[in-house]
Amino acid sequence: MATALLVCARPAIADTLEPPQDPAVVAAEVEAFLLTQAQSWPGAATVTVTPPRIGRQPACEHLDTFLSNPQLRSRMNVGVRCLAPQPWTLYVQAAVGIQGQYYVANRTINVGEALSLDDLTARDGDLLRLAPGVVVDPSLVVGHIAQQRIAAGSTVRSSSLRDPDSIVRGQPVRTEARGMGFVATGEGVALESGAPGTMIQVRTGSGQVVTGTVVNNTTVRVLM
Repeated sequence: MATALLVCARPAIADTLEPPQDPAVVAAEVEAFLLTQAQSWPGAATVTVTPPRIGRQPACEHLDTFLSNPQLRSRMNVGVRCLAPQPWTLYVQAAVGIQGQYYVANRTINVGEALSLDDLTARDGDLLRLAPGVVVDPSLVVGHIAQQRIAAGSTVRSSSLRDPDSIVRGQPVRTEARGMGFVATGEGVALESGAPGTMIQVRTGSGQVVTGTVVNNTTVRVLM
């Protein structure tokens, strides 16, 4: 009699268990999420997701996908959390590739030379496997000045260039002080390098050190 009752009770217990989360649904969420993140890159993206191992995570009605580090990389761990009905979080491995064009120098570019479109040659490759700052949009750097020697055939990196309107540490600059109802100009020497819009320090002719905003390659605006 006891055995019969136990057998009868098993289906009732099983009916109370919630079905587990489908790993294919999680993988599809991660793939769609990473493809959306890759849309800002100038290339064709591919994403391969390793289906997660589902343990005690019950089926979720509202999945939320997130990154601890927003920068895309070739190998990534993507977070997936369930917001309802029962919270849980897991991490999913994915491989990402973006096939596109990057640029190399077709001649040796010496320090102080301005970069032109004729100095660049396009190459095809996985953009995520390149070093940080490699130029993928030449329109953003044409006219910039080389601050390091760039060998022929090497990739062109934004850190090797400076904006033509930037100020270089040690150069003479014009200071422009603005206050309520007046403008005063002076001369000084830049103590830091900076592109337009950045804050740098300047030593004035009187020896005072002031902080101002780079306007162009000759002028620093100091707010009074």
